[in-house]
Amino acid sequence: MSTAVAPDDIVATHADAANNARPPLLVIEPLRAFLDEHGIGEGEIGARPIGEGHSNVTYLIERDSSPTHPQVVLRRPPRPPLPPSAHDVLREARLLRALADTPARVPRVLAVCEDSGVIGCPFYIMERIAGEVIVTSVPDALDSPAQRRRIGEELIEALAEIHAVDWRAAGLEGFGKPTGYLERQLRRFGGLWVLNRTREIPAVERVGAWLSENMPESGPASIVHGDYRLGNTIFAATAPARLEAVLDWEMATIGDPLADLGYLCMMWTEGGDPRGGMRDYLGGVTRGEGFPTRGELIDSYERRTGRSMKDLRWYTTLALWKSVVFMEGNYRRALAGATDDPYLKQFGDGVLELANQAEGVALGGD
Repeated sequence: MSTAVAPDDIVATHADAANNARPPLLVIEPLRAFLDEHGIGEGEIGARPIGEGHSNVTYLIERDSSPTHPQVVLRRPPRPPLPPSAHDVLREARLLRALADTPARVPRVLAVCEDSGVIGCPFYIMERIAGEVIVTSVPDALDSPAQRRRIGEELIEALAEIHAVDWRAAGLEGFGKPTGYLERQLRRFGGLWVLNRTREIPAVERVGAWLSENMPESGPASIVHGDYRLGNTIFAATAPARLEAVLDWEMATIGDPLADLGYLCMMWTEGGDPRGGMRDYLGGVTRGEGFPTRGELIDSYERRTGRSMKDLRWYTTLALWKSVVFMEGNYRRALAGATDDPYLKQFGDGVLELANQAEGVALGGD
């Protein structure tokens, strides 16, 4: 899936954007100089947006005559206004570099730019991983019940690998606080709701209160991806199904690993689930025959890690509640004209639906 390019998204020089109402997303000439300085490709630059485009902005960068890196990927924040501490691509790049020599499946970072003067904000360049992002369909070679089941197994295996990384040994001391993660999540997203909301939604307040009153005790801390779902991974396009890389680490921290599993289950659709909503939009493909159920994903994770699953409903509710807050922020940006993403512009009703779903899960639903 790729996003559309607006006329003011990509300019040749900063001077070309001087009369535009919005800052550009890419400025080609200074970007070319940066890539040349770091030995990343040669020749002219082509750029097009890739990915879902609902949060940080991702571009595929192509150069005409490059034997080493003909295609790389650039990650940058979206246009302002942005919530405090959100969309920190430098932090994301630090994590990816720390994970480079671990079993976690991540792209390799090639260069990091902290100078906002180059394209208007910090950004980083990473390798392009060949493969398929599975959002609305499964690649032909993997579109069988046996391979769909293997896709689910690969997702859980890769998640268990991430959670098993010795984050201190990887140099991530100080990346996040290993204790108090759940309390901080409730405080942070409660505060973000105050900043992000465009209207009053009482269900959001009620779910926040339920989460606070029923908060479980966390086990040992691990790296937490923060947005772990099928659409944030790349699979090889040929059988057998193989998860090549986990993408979109902007929400990552050190904390309670069950937050990732709860989020994965929140985004995982089964055949009997109601149609529509964000779960279907971002995960409806898993209705297909052969994909594991949410219960099977949970059982597989429990076998691989030995962690108790008794409080997983709380973590799934947390994932829903956070998604409400996060997507309301993106909807607010759409209303302000800071994004051209049509999905975000029509998400007003979706936020209400998601808030009601969160309340239903908190009260004992699925």
